[in-house]
Amino acid sequence: MKMSLGLGLGSVLVPLLTLSLLVSISSAEISGKVGVNYGQLGNNLPSPSRSVELIKSLKAKRVKIYDANPEILRALKNTDIQVSIMVPNQLISNISHNQTLADQWVLSNVVPFFPDTMIRYLLVGNEILSSYSDTQTWYDLVPAMRKIKNSLRVHGIRKIKVGTPSAMDVLESSFPPSNGTFRSDIADRVIKPMLQFLNRTKSFFFLDVYPYFPWSSDPVNIKLDYALFESKNTTYLDPVSGLTYTNLFDQMVDAVTFGMKRLGYPDIRIWIAETGWPNGGDFDQIGCNIYNAATYNRNVVKKFTSDPPIGTPARPGKVLPSFIFALYNENQKPGAGTERHFGLLNPDGSNVYEMDLSGETPESEYKPLPKPTNNELYKGKIWCMVAKGANKSEVESALSYACSQGNKTCDPIQPRGRCYKPDSLFWHASYAFSSYWAQFKKVGGSCYFNGLATQTIKDPSKLPLYPFNIPFLLSLYMFLFQFPTLNTSLYINFRMYKLSFSQVQKYPIIQEKF
Repeated sequence: MKMSLGLGLGSVLVPLLTLSLLVSISSAEISGKVGVNYGQLGNNLPSPSRSVELIKSLKAKRVKIYDANPEILRALKNTDIQVSIMVPNQLISNISHNQTLADQWVLSNVVPFFPDTMIRYLLVGNEILSSYSDTQTWYDLVPAMRKIKNSLRVHGIRKIKVGTPSAMDVLESSFPPSNGTFRSDIADRVIKPMLQFLNRTKSFFFLDVYPYFPWSSDPVNIKLDYALFESKNTTYLDPVSGLTYTNLFDQMVDAVTFGMKRLGYPDIRIWIAETGWPNGGDFDQIGCNIYNAATYNRNVVKKFTSDPPIGTPARPGKVLPSFIFALYNENQKPGAGTERHFGLLNPDGSNVYEMDLSGETPESEYKPLPKPTNNELYKGKIWCMVAKGANKSEVESALSYACSQGNKTCDPIQPRGRCYKPDSLFWHASYAFSSYWAQFKKVGGSCYFNGLATQTIKDPSKLPLYPFNIPFLLSLYMFLFQFPTLNTSLYINFRMYKLSFSQVQKYPIIQEKF
């Protein structure tokens, strides 16, 4: 009887312990602990070892990098931080056709660090399906994912999930959420095989979700509070599903959920690969400020870390694992100003605003935030000028590029053109940058030019005149120029006198001083 009882208890305990272990592993894998995206597009960022310390200070439990930087992976060794690495976009096509190349990539970029560095996710490319410059890579994406997964198995690595991040533009319809539909150019040839792979390997659909962008493109019809998780009275009822939404984020995520369901895969888990809000930007960009960024990120972290999990209306109670974008403000990211202002930290490691990615700090313990000043569109004029300290040879190349685009972009600064004088690289390039930007900003053109340009709201042709006699100053300058060692407090710096564009035209000798 005792033996029978013992055998019976043992036979019950073994599967229970096995089930408990599986549940433990599963819950650890999809816990609500929040991570951070560690981008490296800056020339002034802290070292990897210092960055890991800063990641810990934010209480992030995961980090995603956009390559497999060995210095970063070494800095993450023997920490409790789960890591996501990435195969570069440019290798996808070659890997998709070559298992040996996939094996070599895993051997070089995973095997030397695993398991001491807790690599748990391997993403193949970044937002591949948003680029139309090389559509063949779309069709190579899933074959490359398969080959990378095979390579991990060859090396006996089974704890790493393989996926790829997608932006919201993989959908051709997202409103209402129940109408979520993947684009027809990728639905059957790319998304369906991808979902099949993710389903078979029990991986995630990695999704980049930024409520800032739909809100900023339609701030009249989409309420800011609804985008920031601050809405008290605004809700949206999906007329088909009958689900009620209280924030824009949930609408966006559920549109993808319904899109996957439409293709026959209703249960694939979603991982928020990127989300965040810009803390700054250009004059023509609305709502990008520290107040909104802190409000959004604190609220979305509160959602992610809620216990029990909140989920979304289409998947209530489901965990949404996540990475917040981004660790730093990165000064070399191309595009509009917001692209360089998503960081939780400044490049010197200081907080842009206080943030706790564990979600444990109550709002009352944070310092007051600066009031937002750009929650409405700027209605004045904006010019695009050469940035301070820009490299001369690079400006020359950018000028040539700007003038080669569009419809007579640079005709006025050609010889005998109405804006030819002053014949200065600074003024010619500034004119060309402004002209280019005016023509192309509606289709994605920006006032950036690889960091050579910046926006200004001061009309460069109408700078105020300093109340001095210009011919007298010019004569005095020419006199003093002959005696450079003359010890006098009268030495002229013409910038100080704020000469106008039209005044400088009259005096070519001071054009380069202006």
